[in-house]
Amino acid sequence: MVALQALFHGIAQAQDEQTLRSHISAEMSEYFSATRCGLFFFAQISLVDSKIQKALQIGLSPQHNPVARYLLERHAPVHEALVVEPKTWKLICPRADHWHVMAGPIVSNGELVGVVGLTRQQGMPAFDSQNLTDLSALCLHISTWVAMAQLQQPLLQTKRLTPREMQIASLVAQGQTNAEISAELWITENSVKQALKRMFRKLEVSSRAHMVAKLSTISK
Repeated sequence: MVALQALFHGIAQAQDEQTLRSHISAEMSEYFSATRCGLFFFAQISLVDSKIQKALQIGLSPQHNPVARYLLERHAPVHEALVVEPKTWKLICPRADHWHVMAGPIVSNGELVGVVGLTRQQGMPAFDSQNLTDLSALCLHISTWVAMAQLQQPLLQTKRLTPREMQIASLVAQGQTNAEISAELWITENSVKQALKRMFRKLEVSSRAHMVAKLSTISK
């Protein structure tokens, strides 16, 4: 059985998001006796296959999923039984391998930037309060890892762009409109506009194209 301290150590030793995701997911599945375990960073969802991207956007949408809504509003771990009745959950997510779901927040600068999700299949016991406590500790370590990784990025140090601004810059580079960025990051369109104004000032640019070009030059 994987020990909680071993998971803490594995998170601290991860060199990048890919390592974190591939190593920790398997160990967390074992620790929580979960059928599936996934670690999702919202900024990376747009980079995956379009079918998987659509499924993730629906599954992680607070409009469709009360578990996601709880995470967004409270930044605290949750399982489905805390937010909906069992019959209602089966209507929302009828899949047998998602009979029980638990999720925890990855937070940076007071904003939800990712989610750790675990599932158990039909016939397995539901997640309990001890599971939530352990997941809370793990999410704290992952959030700390994210903060440290961001500090090591030269671009963030040089130009003082926040993690949210980096997410917006990445989506701008992919050609997304303010409305699309708003939907992707679960913020208002006005928040996107204000963020872009701040970013333009920091980078001393006057257009989206100029910003993307300058960021590309700096990151090389």
